[in-house]
Amino acid sequence: MSTLTVSPAFAASGGSFLLETRTPAEIFTPEDLNEEQRQIATTAAQFAREQILPATAAVEAKESGAMAATLRKTAELGFTAVDVPEEYGGLGMDKVTSTVVTDQLSVLASFSTAFGAHTGIGTLPLLWYGTEEQKRRYLPKLATCEWIAAYGLSEASSGSDAMNIRARATLSADGAHYILNGEKHWITNCGIADLYTVFAKIDGEQFSAFLVERTTPGLSVGAEEHKLGIRGSSTCPLVFQDCKIPKENLLGEAGKGHHIAFNVLNSGRFRLGVACVGGARHALAHMVRYAKERRAFGKPIAELGLIQQKISVSAAQLYAAESMAFRTAGMIDARQSSHGPGDTARSIAEYAVECSILKVYGSEMLTLVSDELVATMGGYGYVEEYPAERYYRDARINRIFEGTNEINRLIITGWLMKQAMSGKLPLLPAIQRVMDEVMQPPSFDASSEADEALAREAGILVAVKKMTLFAAGVASQRFMAAIEEQQEVMAALADMISQIYVLESAWLRARKLAEARRNTAPVAAAMTGLIAEETMELAEQRARRILAGCGEGDALRTQLVILRRLARFTPADTVALSRNVARQCIELERYPM
Repeated sequence: MSTLTVSPAFAASGGSFLLETRTPAEIFTPEDLNEEQRQIATTAAQFAREQILPATAAVEAKESGAMAATLRKTAELGFTAVDVPEEYGGLGMDKVTSTVVTDQLSVLASFSTAFGAHTGIGTLPLLWYGTEEQKRRYLPKLATCEWIAAYGLSEASSGSDAMNIRARATLSADGAHYILNGEKHWITNCGIADLYTVFAKIDGEQFSAFLVERTTPGLSVGAEEHKLGIRGSSTCPLVFQDCKIPKENLLGEAGKGHHIAFNVLNSGRFRLGVACVGGARHALAHMVRYAKERRAFGKPIAELGLIQQKISVSAAQLYAAESMAFRTAGMIDARQSSHGPGDTARSIAEYAVECSILKVYGSEMLTLVSDELVATMGGYGYVEEYPAERYYRDARINRIFEGTNEINRLIITGWLMKQAMSGKLPLLPAIQRVMDEVMQPPSFDASSEADEALAREAGILVAVKKMTLFAAGVASQRFMAAIEEQQEVMAALADMISQIYVLESAWLRARKLAEARRNTAPVAAAMTGLIAEETMELAEQRARRILAGCGEGDALRTQLVILRRLARFTPADTVALSRNVARQCIELERYPM
């Protein structure tokens, strides 16, 4: 492996997808991987087949040392060192390569959770905010997995409300140590970790972060939690009783711990979305293989229309999530290459809304695929002897950690509103232009793109952008600054905003494949068609919810007329699209891209 490689992508401003139009050449897709990245993907996939999957029983049973041993085997190939700079014993590679590794290793949720916690939220706080001495002391051990990392933010009474932590740190009389008291809960890797990033309030006021070694006096690790899913990952509470932490182990500045917590969680959300892509690809392969083998009514159930529908919907949503993941990674790399390799935290923070969208959509996509896998297998999917049952249980946590999907929906809309109010994103003028446009008489001119490839999907994308800005304008006029208190409206807007990024990412990738005349272009176009239908249906339903919550009487009726005009489109033959996608999956016995 080599040092940083630059992805051929355009560093668009975060959130600008809502207002601007990108070209296929401006986004990064999986088809743009260079030869080195493809080799890394192949090596990671082989490792997953030969090392991670055979360890499933031992990992899931929490056999002593099984998880740590598997992580350290991963380190032998350099996979735990991808994000760590060379001067600290790492490989210093780009975000796309890191994405490839996370994707291909995500075949067992318990392992991918542990791997992500170690390489992501466990290591990145130190990498981004540590002093030179802290980095040289700890990063080489984390890069080789000699030490395993964990991240301690959540408490029993402050999960989503992270700033409300009760853990308290007090500087000792001699000024040499911070004395930490309190508890942390839901800590991934807790039972196997050697280094913890722990958040506490100095004197009960200054939200700060500390590096705490496992052997620190006053630190104790609680019993393992017995969880619904990801049973093989270690999850324990941490208890601090007059725990003496050297003053030098304060991470970053006192009182600035919230910057560390929130920036690291942006990266955690991105990685989680990528891991969901890898897990869904594996689950879809199980679904297709079973459907080909299982016979009913005298033929394989893979020939049945409703089974094909399960396969195609799963593949289409996976395609969209994968497209978003690599598009976002490419933008992060492009921005980082223009700002310097030391600016990773800011580069990821720039795309905080895209990271939240990927987390929400990816986790809900994996939920759908896991559910459809169980449904396809019927009774066999419901028993522990087959992997479908584990996929189903494991999938649920993804909608909870790294910020619940409910919290992330509020982040998506709230982040864009703050960018608009600060003048960083020209959202308000765009809303006003749409509000002015919809008050004009409707135009019945035919689209000049009517005969172009993917023109219908392009038209839906334009329409949904207008619907979203229109709904945002109505909600803003109704609630003004108090809109943040209207969580149902904020969440509905987030769904519309997210689906724009989903569809646009799928559409741009499909166009790029078509322009390159790749053999996967037809199935990509079919999956994009399915995503376009999903997008329009969701956007119209959410817009109705927002409008009904903002008005009544004649005003509401007028707004609904405008919505119907914006949502006017001819539906595609989704039966044909579904059968097309399913046929490709069935022939290949896997995800078709």
